[in-house]
Amino acid sequence: MTADPFARIRAKPTKTIIGLISGTSADGITAAAVEITDRPGDRPGISLRGWATTPYPDGVRNRLVDLFTEPATMQDAASLNYLLGDLFASAAEAAARAAGYGMESVDLIASHGQTVAHVAVGDPADPLSRAATLQLAEAAVIAERTGRPVIADFRAADMAAGGVGAPFVPYADLLLLGGPTGRIALNLGGISNLTVLPAGARREDVYAFDCGPGNMIIDGLARHVFGEPFDRDGAHAARGRVHREMLASLMSHPFVAAAPPKAAGHEQFGRPFLRDLLTRWGTVPPDDLLATATAFTAQAVGLNISRHVLPRHPVEEIVASGGGVHNPTLLRDLAAAVAPLRVRRIDEFGVPSDAKEALAFALLGHASLMGLPGNLPRVTGARHAAVLGKFTWPPGAAGGRPS
Repeated sequence: MTADPFARIRAKPTKTIIGLISGTSADGITAAAVEITDRPGDRPGISLRGWATTPYPDGVRNRLVDLFTEPATMQDAASLNYLLGDLFASAAEAAARAAGYGMESVDLIASHGQTVAHVAVGDPADPLSRAATLQLAEAAVIAERTGRPVIADFRAADMAAGGVGAPFVPYADLLLLGGPTGRIALNLGGISNLTVLPAGARREDVYAFDCGPGNMIIDGLARHVFGEPFDRDGAHAARGRVHREMLASLMSHPFVAAAPPKAAGHEQFGRPFLRDLLTRWGTVPPDDLLATATAFTAQAVGLNISRHVLPRHPVEEIVASGGGVHNPTLLRDLAAAVAPLRVRRIDEFGVPSDAKEALAFALLGHASLMGLPGNLPRVTGARHAAVLGKFTWPPGAAGGRPS
């Protein structure tokens, strides 16, 4: 091997990188094949060549959700880590096919993995407690299966520097959406999170944080009450009426109004939250439950924008992405919650909503390859900027070149 096995890839003017992610909803793996061309200045050329979402096989999602919130053994987590490595490798191959590539044309795979635990802040009452994060999908398995170098475990370096390890998509939001117009990039995944892009923003101007649940509670209620994976087209919520007392109770959750930096996940809005919600509000008519949960997602976003963004920056529009953009009822409630700001979909900017986060991790992989920091300390609270991720070189790659 050469002293720097990545020197050949780094020297190429255009790199082909596949980004991989499974989000907090844990319903499948999205992969995006992206061509990234180095240019003078801060912004590379970005071309999304193909993408695909690979659903988790039957039983895998249930095992993951159990791992999020129920007692499990380390053997369970270790087994899932290697199983997900295989599934992430298959997802990368699907994206390459969608782009018309063979895997030999791919320079690098950038895998976020599947988050199964995220403790943004340690317990000050427990001297052994500290902030920590864990993503599954073994990088060595991905490299073995695909024959491509892999970068993974992006969150660790930021947390080691004192950050909360999220969010990282703001790096990509600046590249994709930064410009002369003040914007908010809003992701409606399992958790809702936003990136504030002031007009003419530079890295040091950007900040971002989680607002509260995105689709997590809506999906959980749809599964529990209707046996459906999600509220398709927001139909149940559209038929229901918002239960005002329940909505007020949900909006009083301390995370919603907390000041950034902040990050949420299953620990805040997963199964335990859903169980408590149903214990207290289970007699509310099913469609009303969905209507109220949908209004909660929208109003939590609206409250965070009004409290933590607009007093500091003029913003003209919100650019939304993630699975929630397919829910017309949620978008209607969101438009009402953030009026008079305009709500647009990122599809209008040439990026499919469902591919955006995978594309973001391809861009983060490129940054790490080039030795550039991918975290924004103002966003995560880290003491300094950090180059993210850990590289795994595929077996049999002699002389510093993939086989």
